Amino acid sequence: MTDDDQELGITESKSHNTGEWYAEVVQKAGLADYGPEGMSGFIVTRPRAYAVWERLQGFLDAKFKNTGVQNAYFPLFIPESYLEREKDIVEGFDPEVAWVTEAGTKELEERLAVRPTSESIITPYISQWVRSHRDLPLRVNQWCSVVRWEATETKPFFRTKEFLWQEGHTAHATHEGAWNETLTRLDQYESVYEDLLAIPVLKGQKPDHDKFPGADTTTTVEALMPDGKSVQAGTSHHLGQSFAEAFDITYSDEDEEDRVAHTTSWGLSWRALGALIMTHSDEQGLVLPPGVAPEQVVIVPIWQEDTKEDVLAYAEGVADDLDEAGVRVELDDRDERNPGFKFNEHELNGVPLRIEIGPHEVEDDELTLVHRPDGESVVEDREGVDDTVRDHFDEIYAKLYAAAEETRDGAVREADDRAGILGTLGQHGGYVKTPWCGDEACEEPIKEPMAAEIVMVPFEDDDPLVDGDHDETCAICGEDAERTAYFAKSY
Repeated sequence: MTDDDQELGITESKSHNTGEWYAEVVQKAGLADYGPEGMSGFIVTRPRAYAVWERLQGFLDAKFKNTGVQNAYFPLFIPESYLEREKDIVEGFDPEVAWVTEAGTKELEERLAVRPTSESIITPYISQWVRSHRDLPLRVNQWCSVVRWEATETKPFFRTKEFLWQEGHTAHATHEGAWNETLTRLDQYESVYEDLLAIPVLKGQKPDHDKFPGADTTTTVEALMPDGKSVQAGTSHHLGQSFAEAFDITYSDEDEEDRVAHTTSWGLSWRALGALIMTHSDEQGLVLPPGVAPEQVVIVPIWQEDTKEDVLAYAEGVADDLDEAGVRVELDDRDERNPGFKFNEHELNGVPLRIEIGPHEVEDDELTLVHRPDGESVVEDREGVDDTVRDHFDEIYAKLYAAAEETRDGAVREADDRAGILGTLGQHGGYVKTPWCGDEACEEPIKEPMAAEIVMVPFEDDDPLVDGDHDETCAICGEDAERTAYFAKSY
């Protein structure tokens, strides 16, 4: 192995040193750098990671627009008086808000918050735009960054002070309309993870004590990471009428009566990139599903001097065919790097499919295709390469999803007492499904010693403990159980 091969390699173990391994993959695969000295908690997103974010953004944005959403943009700064109009927002985010108090050499008359979320700046404008029931439903979304000044250790994409996301905001005439909107967005988040990123999720809602400040209900999709921790992968909030009342979103109904609207908000951040990296990648580096990979195929020609011309001409023809078919393809014909180095480099960078072309492939009119997730090698005919490659993309996606699904399903365990919850979390991690009385106080005996919490409860219609027709008791206090709770450590 050359010195260059050594530099490319991942030295940390995913199973034994997950945090260090993750940080090494992020940096060696060219995804992110840490921010400037003195700016702890910030990162620089490099082109490879941003390209993945753009693929995710395009996938989700198309779903939004197909369901009536229009994109807009609102100011980065929010006047303090706007935040204070919804007291739950102030109380919920106050410890994390960054404030601007000066502009140039002048002190501002009113502090400006760097947005931690945008309900308080978007909702006042929705109130101006809504006058009649004919204006409803109103749906806007913005792609932007937000700042939450958390005093925590930086983990790129999972936990940073500034992060990219989208946040959608809607207004509706009825409670039911807002609830259907909430679930529509949650289903779209589920689709991003399962159909694009090949990550299965659990879908449900947050317990009342952990819902978004001011919301009636917060719904969530949760993704399990290989280290046994859960990621809150996307949330959709039914806000009820609290924000509409605070910001006067009213409309005249068909009888000219004034009514208060019902609102929602929903967001998915680049935490999805962190989940993607951690779920699929390995000790060779980054692993990406074909749908989001910046380069879906790399062609590596392998030649001796007497075969170089024929091999390169053949490889260029394959690359041209794939490019014309809309496949993101790279022909790696560098003279100064040997094939082994190229294999390692493209594996590190997460290219899903490698096509190897040597004199034998040229002679037999064939291609050797190698899958990134597991190194499976298959010889295929040269003819119809675009359809062949797409078939292999489907196989690669299926492999990634199946492996992640097996990990998740094997990590949902049950316990019916405190000792069982703590023991299971301590030994295995993952999710512990348990009966719960619904009291926040019963989370503390797990949260305190184990740093685990209730990350999700099923929707009421899906939870057999809701109607009370059972003999289950809370695993913590022994009172009648009212909900099924999923405990987990989380990012």
